[in-house]
Amino acid sequence: MKTKTLKKDKVNIITLGCSKNMVDSEVLSGQLLANEIDVVHENAKKDHNIVVVNTCGFIDKAKEESINTILEQVELKQRGRLDKVYVTGCLSERYRGDLESEIPGVDAWFGTMELPLILKKFDADYKAELIGERLLSTPTHYAYLKIAEGCNRTCSFCAIPLMRGTHVSKPIEAIVTEAEKLVNSGVKEIMLIAQELTYYGLDLYKQRRLADLLRALANVKGLEWIRLHYAYPHKFPMEILDVMKEFPNICNYIDMPLQHAADNMLKAMKRQITRGEMEELVAAIREKVPGIALRTTLITGFPGETLEDVEELKAFLEKMRFDRVGVFTYSHEEGTSAYDLEDDIPAEEKERRAQEIMEVQQEISLEKNQEMLGKIYRVIVDKKESGRYLARTEFDSVEVDNEVIINTTKRLKPGEFVNVRITKAYDYDLEGELV
Repeated sequence: MKTKTLKKDKVNIITLGCSKNMVDSEVLSGQLLANEIDVVHENAKKDHNIVVVNTCGFIDKAKEESINTILEQVELKQRGRLDKVYVTGCLSERYRGDLESEIPGVDAWFGTMELPLILKKFDADYKAELIGERLLSTPTHYAYLKIAEGCNRTCSFCAIPLMRGTHVSKPIEAIVTEAEKLVNSGVKEIMLIAQELTYYGLDLYKQRRLADLLRALANVKGLEWIRLHYAYPHKFPMEILDVMKEFPNICNYIDMPLQHAADNMLKAMKRQITRGEMEELVAAIREKVPGIALRTTLITGFPGETLEDVEELKAFLEKMRFDRVGVFTYSHEEGTSAYDLEDDIPAEEKERRAQEIMEVQQEISLEKNQEMLGKIYRVIVDKKESGRYLARTEFDSVEVDNEVIINTTKRLKPGEFVNVRITKAYDYDLEGELV
């Protein structure tokens, strides 16, 4: 008599949203692997029987994408292609009650801080000793490193504290251990992320300790680049700039979302800073670290924004000449203090304003790229695509910033550092030749 052999579970993790979610998925997969459960990210082979969808609930577009992805997976389950569908992440944290009744095909819902509960579904134990053990979903030469969770700010447009709670810093020793493990696995570049990087340490050490953390990470042997994402302009810790100057492996790059430039908008957004103070801060940062690349993000279409406010934002960009800029349209999020305001600007008008602002930045970006012509830069090779290599300078982060296209017959490896002379400049990309 034939006995049916039990098929071993294989888990596919689908990650939506930001790099912080990506890190959560990598930690989950590291824990599953340690419990001898087969796990993959975004499995193209489709030979898995369990799916975990790690959702984003930040703005309308992200919520829509998350719900569509869940529905697709539930449909696969109904067709017998999957055994289980689990959902975690920010959307699940924020709307679990509604979602449970609306999408009954999901086997279990989890919040953002319920990793041990997810593992229980797999009869797996949470292994506390596995600090820094992650199955990377990025290429092996770079990784995101989350230094804190949650946020204490009360920006009126932002739902993150509703989904991620208040700011909780990881201890310096734990972050350094994680960085060492990443470097030992082949990582050359680490991108530090948190909802607010510059608040780091206040909860744990009763003082801001980002400078100390950077110093400790800069001494990790084999770590070539450290990059800073999501600084907050109010009470910016200027001492981190001294550390940046001291260590060549800390990239001259800061990602600091400013959101707007008109004082009435900054006040309505509860940003705790004025346009004048932001201009002074940017000038002070540039004076302290000449040649630093500053990236910012802006919001258009916040309730009450006038065309004059948009003009002021454009004038601010022309004056400040940021190296990199991203623009989001305002999303009216329940639970935020801005939700009490009337969302009075139509979606098409928000998009039109965003486009107008990006056109101003496009010109600035082209001019800044043209200034790089003929100069030599050290770049990290990311990948080969259509017969040419794509790389980045220290002034560019992954996926959001410029790329350097290298045409060469020489064989280059992802994660390799090479020197390149810039030969062509475009709006957002550069071309160069090996030196």
